[in-house]
Amino acid sequence: MRESPARELWVGLFVLAGLAALAWLSFSVGGVESLRAGGLQLTATFDEIGGLKKRAQVVISGVRVGQVKSIDLSDDFRARVTLDVDAALALPADTSASILTSGVLGDQYIALEPGGDPETLHSGEQISFTQSAVILERLIGKLIQNLGSGSKE
Repeated sequence: MRESPARELWVGLFVLAGLAALAWLSFSVGGVESLRAGGLQLTATFDEIGGLKKRAQVVISGVRVGQVKSIDLSDDFRARVTLDVDAALALPADTSASILTSGVLGDQYIALEPGGDPETLHSGEQISFTQSAVILERLIGKLIQNLGSGSKE
């Protein structure tokens, strides 16, 4: 059988393209942040974040506009969440942030609801209006407690 240098070159290029695609997919799924340009960095403070995790989605009207960059504890023992949002967005200063759950037991994410203020948020600023996560276990516990106390009367 005759060897064809052109065929070997094409096979080599195909293998290299496959490896590059695999590397890109690995970095994308792994959430490597250094490959992404920095966006608008906003912070929001919550009383309860439930199961919110780093790299959770940040959405507006269901459209992904960013992700949770970090979660730490503030000086007043509240959860301070740093959001990395698309820099092209001009979010009004009275934008609110809520921690919601996708489905009944799904992942938690942050939903932003833009307000009507003509002033816009800039990188490093804090979202003032927040709504903490609803903890399903606490809600069920209160329901059971209320049902139990109601049956005694």
